[in-house]
Amino acid sequence: MIGPSNLAQNLSIVALTLSLEPYLTMKQQHYHNHKQVPKDFFLGWAPFALLFLLISTANLVRVILIHGDWISALSVLGCSICVSWLAWFARSFSIKVQDRAIRAEENLRFYVLKGKLLPKKLRLSQIIALRFASDDEFAELVERAEREDLRSEEIKKLIRNWKGDHHRV
Repeated sequence: MIGPSNLAQNLSIVALTLSLEPYLTMKQQHYHNHKQVPKDFFLGWAPFALLFLLISTANLVRVILIHGDWISALSVLGCSICVSWLAWFARSFSIKVQDRAIRAEENLRFYVLKGKLLPKKLRLSQIIALRFASDDEFAELVERAEREDLRSEEIKKLIRNWKGDHHRV
């Protein structure tokens, strides 16, 4: 029999399952499939902004050649430049914020494991690559990356137990 308490329990299980569904269906990440491309940006917003910029530029050239109302054509070109900049800034700002978050997370992780902050000598690209390492190999890879000045691709290839990052944009 389904009573109010059983119903609430069943609903909470369903809600938990639905909220975890994207994570349950994700593939195991490893070196060869870890790169993510935000398709909504590169197949949606960015081509639209570029197309708007190209069309408005062509329109301005056409209007100038026929001695038409170039001020309105120039205004449209200015708007298209603003839209293109907006697209570029939206993408670059979100990546910078994520990079700062990754640096802070990995700094905390290293502090928990070793009792000290990440070495200042590490580059951001190295820290971003190190985020894929499991806790068992993280500290060892940090020290090796600093000592041998490893590139991010080299660090990723050295990781034995890959820890997926499914939240990168």
